Amino acid sequence: MKKDYPYGSGTVKWVSTDWLSENLKKQEMAILDVQPNIHDYIEQHIPGAIYLNEGLLRTYIDGMLGRYVTPDIIQPILRYAGLKLGIPVVVYTGTGAAKGWGDGLEQTMMAYSLARFGHDCIYVLDGGLDKWKGEGKPLTKEFPKTVTSDFTVRVQSDFCIQYEEFKAAKDREDVMVLDARPPEVYEGQSYWVKPGHIPGAVNVPWASLMTDKNKSLLKPDGGISAILTANKVTPEKTIICTCGTGREATNEFILFKWYFNYPSVKIYEGSFTEWTAYPENPTVTGKNPR
Repeated sequence: MKKDYPYGSGTVKWVSTDWLSENLKKQEMAILDVQPNIHDYIEQHIPGAIYLNEGLLRTYIDGMLGRYVTPDIIQPILRYAGLKLGIPVVVYTGTGAAKGWGDGLEQTMMAYSLARFGHDCIYVLDGGLDKWKGEGKPLTKEFPKTVTSDFTVRVQSDFCIQYEEFKAAKDREDVMVLDARPPEVYEGQSYWVKPGHIPGAVNVPWASLMTDKNKSLLKPDGGISAILTANKVTPEKTIICTCGTGREATNEFILFKWYFNYPSVKIYEGSFTEWTAYPENPTVTGKNPR
């Protein structure tokens, strides 16, 4: 089925490379290059794009890493980027011509974070810079001028679920907890102090929803729907998206909430990192949720 872009319902939508190419000079928009290293941006970027690194979004607070920074910290950064309510901001990433570090998640992490901080019109470039380059579309080394805006951060706390609320909700029959990490991490020992996953969490790796050669490009809807059906992910339940630090979960949160328009979607920002910070919390190893 041919999509009409921008595609999606609500705060975050998806645009194609062709749509962006056709509209670069037709309408007012901000374009954020969120490749993982500034040298990637210096090497090449889409004309008109400014650079913003996702590392600015989170910090260490109250003994826990990966906490989102407070409004007074992020607000001047978003103002310097010239973001405005009602004016689309297009977010994209790439593998990175200089460093090659990009994993595709930079753009979903930034898209979710901008929505979390109160922006109301965010476009994700499906396929990112790699698709743009592959189609021979223009690149530049020029740095565009920006005009500081009066953007005001308003944290959308209803998007996320906090630790105590998560503990109380995760085992309810009307709730489904997803773990977006790779299977080998979900099943066994990885970076964290404990192995495995949160009891009850179903493994739906975020990368399985993307194309094999470009992790910023969504699979066709039929392919994604088949994965969700196989894992019994349905809109009748409240979907809680988790992962390791809350980053991989952004891919699935924005997909379910604004692409497939599920009515009740939450993200557990603390995810497995916060869960395992409490020694009394159990974990489960192996393929089965429990």
